[in-house]
Amino acid sequence: MSPLRRASSYYEATAHRAAPRPQLRGTLHCDVCVVGGGIAGCSTALHLAERGYRVVLLEGARIGSGASGRSGGQVLVGTAIDSSALAQLIGAQASRAVWDTSVEGVALLRALIARYDIRCHWVSGHLQVAMSARQERALQQELQQLEAHYHYRSARYLPSSELQMLLATRRYRAALYDSNGGHLHPLNYTLGLAAAAEQQGAQLFEDSRALAYARAGDAADAARLEVRTGQGRVLCRQLALCGNTQLGALAPELARTIMAVGTCIIATAPLGEARARELIANDAAVADMNWVLDYFRLSADHRLLFGGRVTYSGFDPERIAASTRGRMIGVFPQLRHVEVDYAWGGYIDITRSRAPHFGRLAPNVYFLQGFSGHGIALAGMAGKLLAEALAGTAERFDVFARIPHRTFPGGPWLRRPALVLAMLYFRLRDLL
Repeated sequence: MSPLRRASSYYEATAHRAAPRPQLRGTLHCDVCVVGGGIAGCSTALHLAERGYRVVLLEGARIGSGASGRSGGQVLVGTAIDSSALAQLIGAQASRAVWDTSVEGVALLRALIARYDIRCHWVSGHLQVAMSARQERALQQELQQLEAHYHYRSARYLPSSELQMLLATRRYRAALYDSNGGHLHPLNYTLGLAAAAEQQGAQLFEDSRALAYARAGDAADAARLEVRTGQGRVLCRQLALCGNTQLGALAPELARTIMAVGTCIIATAPLGEARARELIANDAAVADMNWVLDYFRLSADHRLLFGGRVTYSGFDPERIAASTRGRMIGVFPQLRHVEVDYAWGGYIDITRSRAPHFGRLAPNVYFLQGFSGHGIALAGMAGKLLAEALAGTAERFDVFARIPHRTFPGGPWLRRPALVLAMLYFRLRDLL
């Protein structure tokens, strides 16, 4: 394997980045301050700005530097929690509303790409693949539920004979193909949302980590908030916290309900269009059904992007390349001599139930987090829902806010060892 190219990720190496945005200095006044420059934050800023709100967005590093710009780029309907489990938490009607909103999220993503000419290499099609007889039965049951309960007609079942015509591997027994899903360059999509928000009048600041917020008004103006950064402050009427695991001490009550889990991705050297299409004939995104899953897809320049598993020991590129390459060869042994050009990792935020976590910390302080690996489409839709709620129409936002969430056990020191044990259990279950 050749030395890795020294970029933080393949996405960063191929990003359509604008010049660095300024650091916030001094005092700004606005209607809404958004914290976090990922998909959720940029979508919130965009949809508020489209409504005519004065918006300031604060990003602690650069736009898209967190999970939104480092993910597998797979666009999915639904949420990470099983629909029957979600129905037990909030009822069948509300669970159906969550599903419908997730489907709308994919439509919104496509609409935003078209409306703002976001160059992020959108490709339609997603394959959920089964590795065992148990998983194959689960796929068939899922399709029945999609058709019977959700009237969803975009998915179809593929038996082994048809699947092997699409994927050059015998690892999988069957699949669900969803023509509504797909994949894209997640960092360029996030950067496109940010540029669209600025086009609509939002002000975006980088290297401007929000450190604290507090009520700034007197008794006659109690609704005003002050958000402080290292070099400035924002005075606003409403606050949207969209930083997920990066919020830290800004909102410790939120940190207790999510866990940062590291995941790793590699990008091969370019394969050429013909060889790439031999691997995935229909250019769909692919993900298996394991709890700790593998996922892969082709890039615009005909590389294979392969990711999965979890890490608890950092993101050393050489180690990521070696371990993830081994998993890739387990799926595509014909790539054993192909070099890996890029290897990187990032953190996703998961909740205990794997349901998304939206809500309020105060009447004028809202938050979005806990997308649990389904953030590409759902986070963008969440930004639209939050903008609706801030504008006074909170019915759809409140469906999600009704989902109950428990904190992770063990406190700040023991919760990660507990998660390691839980992941070991699920890895063993995946083998059954």
